[in-house]
Amino acid sequence: MPEGILPFKNIFPKIEPSVLIAKGAQVIGDVAIGANASIWYNSILRGDVNFIRIGAYTNIQDNSTLHVMNGHPCVVGNYVTVGHNVILHGCTIADNCLIGMGAIILNGVEIGENCIIGAGTLLTEFKKIPPKSLVVGSPGKVVRSVADEEIQFIRQSAIHYHELSLHHER
Repeated sequence: MPEGILPFKNIFPKIEPSVLIAKGAQVIGDVAIGANASIWYNSILRGDVNFIRIGAYTNIQDNSTLHVMNGHPCVVGNYVTVGHNVILHGCTIADNCLIGMGAIILNGVEIGENCIIGAGTLLTEFKKIPPKSLVVGSPGKVVRSVADEEIQFIRQSAIHYHELSLHHER
């Protein structure tokens, strides 16, 4: 097992061969990561008391932490960009979302597809965010719908991070 990929209670992470796990990242326990995803420097994905699932082409940027709780797995869809220093705890994020730097998303939160969560936003427990929402603030509030051009930007961001990952040491 490569450095930083660790079992928990004899459950090993399942990582597609195309995934970048950057130096210093830790992937622990019941974690599955889809094709062409990237886990960047010093991020931690700890699937100990529940599971973590990361979709294809999703990027978890530097110093982010993903954890779980009994009854609350952490599920992140396809083509999701999770910015630097984000905390995702026992939440569900649908496909094609952008989670801004420093956001904190707590247990039971459900974010619909094509959403943007602004940098520094705090989403408190069990909040439901409708698809195509722009959310900002602490606590986070929906401020408007996401435009079609922004939806395209979210997808391009995920593709850009995949392409960038091809040039980093595996």
